[in-house]
Amino acid sequence: MKTPFKRCFGSGKNFYAEYHDQEWGIPVYDDQRLFELLILEGAQAGLSWETVLKKREAYRRVFYHFDPVKVANMSDQELNQLLQNPHLIRNRLKIFAARRNAIAFLQIQREFGSFSNYVWGFVGHKPIVNRRKSLKDIPASTSISDALSKDLKKRGMTFVGSTIMYAFMQAVGLVDDHLADCPCAQSYTQMNSKVSFGQRES
Repeated sequence: MKTPFKRCFGSGKNFYAEYHDQEWGIPVYDDQRLFELLILEGAQAGLSWETVLKKREAYRRVFYHFDPVKVANMSDQELNQLLQNPHLIRNRLKIFAARRNAIAFLQIQREFGSFSNYVWGFVGHKPIVNRRKSLKDIPASTSISDALSKDLKKRGMTFVGSTIMYAFMQAVGLVDDHLADCPCAQSYTQMNSKVSFGQRES
């Protein structure tokens, strides 16, 4: 009898399962994609990630495919108009945070050469691979997400609390939290020759 495909989350062939299989935990080094996930994770605050993913294409359209330069230059009028868009999470603080965070993002790029260099420095430029037994064993935050959150706030960003930052770290592959019995765990580990095993951040 064929063993069923056991994902960490998502089932069948829906978009959430596809996100799990093709994105979650895979290292991201492209600054524009890092900015996209940073903004989307901030939009998630208080909501489910599945809810945000359903609105992802709408966010891409209105935020210039997450070009940080263009987002940093959005006017108050543009941002206020987005509050009328039913395809977005219409929270004023979250919408305006995109511009504020874009400005800080560009400052980090100038200082470190890229946002990728900056953020990957928090894990020693190697993905941290954890192979826990169940989702309940995955922490909501760690000392590394605490440090990242603190530094981003100091640089002027909002909606970058430690829990949000740990979710961001998982999304962009700074941390690979695929469970030990998830089929993606082995394939992702093989794909990354430079990995650091074990929970170093708690």
